[in-house]
Amino acid sequence: MHTLETFLAQHPFFAGMAPHQLQWLAACASNVRFEAGTYLFHEGDAANHFYAIRQGQVALEIVAPGFEPITIETLEQGDILGWSWLVPPYTKQFDARAVDHVVALAFDAACFRAKCEQDPALGYELLKRFARLIGQRLQATRLQLLDVYGTRP
Repeated sequence: MHTLETFLAQHPFFAGMAPHQLQWLAACASNVRFEAGTYLFHEGDAANHFYAIRQGQVALEIVAPGFEPITIETLEQGDILGWSWLVPPYTKQFDARAVDHVVALAFDAACFRAKCEQDPALGYELLKRFARLIGQRLQATRLQLLDVYGTRP
């Protein structure tokens, strides 16, 4: 039988965390599904959740008035979607759209922050992992913007 703790232990982002930490984190999780074309969230939305993608693809997009959305990165199985829950004012920085049928774990951000406050070692471990994720997203954004705008005169 697969439990949330088992899934978390096998997920690349959570791999290597202590069993008691995974149990705490699983208490903040629920299974969710999104159909193709559905927006999981929009830029400026409250960052009440983040997601561990189990199946499907999610496009991270930025929108500028008068332009089509620009896909910054496409996330898939094994990826984490969302880091804004960690940084005040806790608002989403991108749009996230399901490219196809998506199955994910949704984590309650307030629950996660409370767990981090209760267990500073857990909080520090998650901060290190999310800092790496934030760096990867910033790099992907930079590369995509260079690709889109770097060839213009």
